[in-house]
Amino acid sequence: MKLDAGLIGSLDTIGDRAAEMEAVGYDGLLSVEINHDPFFPLVVAAGRTENVQLATGIAVAFARNPMLLANIGWDLQAYSKGRFTMGLGSQIKPHITKRFSMPWSKPAARMQDMIEAMHAIWDSWNNGEKLQHRGEFYTHTLMTPMFDPGPNPYGNPRVSLAGVGPLMTKVAGRVADGFISHAFQTPDYFRDVTMPALEQGLAERGRSRSDIEISMPLFVTSGANEEDLERRKQGNKQQIAFYGSTPAYKPVLDHHGWGDAHTDLNRMSKEGKWVEMADVIDDEILDAFSIVGEPGDVAPKLAERYAGIVDRVQFAYDDGGNEEWAAVGEQIRAI
Repeated sequence: MKLDAGLIGSLDTIGDRAAEMEAVGYDGLLSVEINHDPFFPLVVAAGRTENVQLATGIAVAFARNPMLLANIGWDLQAYSKGRFTMGLGSQIKPHITKRFSMPWSKPAARMQDMIEAMHAIWDSWNNGEKLQHRGEFYTHTLMTPMFDPGPNPYGNPRVSLAGVGPLMTKVAGRVADGFISHAFQTPDYFRDVTMPALEQGLAERGRSRSDIEISMPLFVTSGANEEDLERRKQGNKQQIAFYGSTPAYKPVLDHHGWGDAHTDLNRMSKEGKWVEMADVIDDEILDAFSIVGEPGDVAPKLAERYAGIVDRVQFAYDDGGNEEWAAVGEQIRAI
């Protein structure tokens, strides 16, 4: 199982962190779109590393358009010498319409059109044929020599798609190179809902499981001492509560009969009770979403849940140099 780390920090420190993470032995570094652009850190990281894979995990697709993403993907793939993966996610409607002021409709169909449009653009650059993408949401029919970078010497970047619900998961199976399973997912939901949807999407395009890589960010509740464990426990409950308050993620809770928790969390989020929301997440819910235990328990519990199913996980060490957590990383890679 491959092991990835979050690429965090300011642009003036990200290069050192990327080099450190590569030296520790991570297989991939992920830049997430939260309070900064997700692509700039990867430019810095590409210049300071040689072998580690670089990916957005994720970039908000609907905040952009296929041509913009195609250009960014081409440049990062070339500069990193073939190590870039374009990880995309849809976000939810309020963020797209109110934060980015961009259109929202039929997110799964729009995402498929976006990815197919990107590939059409890359194909036009690679083979010199006239650009002719006419989709339901995106139309790209103009490409003049001035704006054509030509074939990428390292080929097209891989495209990964994040999803929770069956519709978006099927899109990943149809058109993506990788599927990013949301952290807000239990092993039962993953097996009962996610995998059947992914397999259906693959089958619709005549693809097989080997044609797509599955990655998963993990909730891990562990620590070197009781104080550290409690801090992580509260932090994970807070994050799980945040996700659980979102209507789009309610089916995951419903799958376990925890729909009432969503009702409470959604109400509390509207009341601004973000800290208090963590109290709704009891230990049973935490255990379902998170790997809970001593550091030495993490890899065996991960193997029990996802060995042979998930290809890579995101798991961050405290500082990249902690020997105890470095040992956990080695155990995960052996799964």
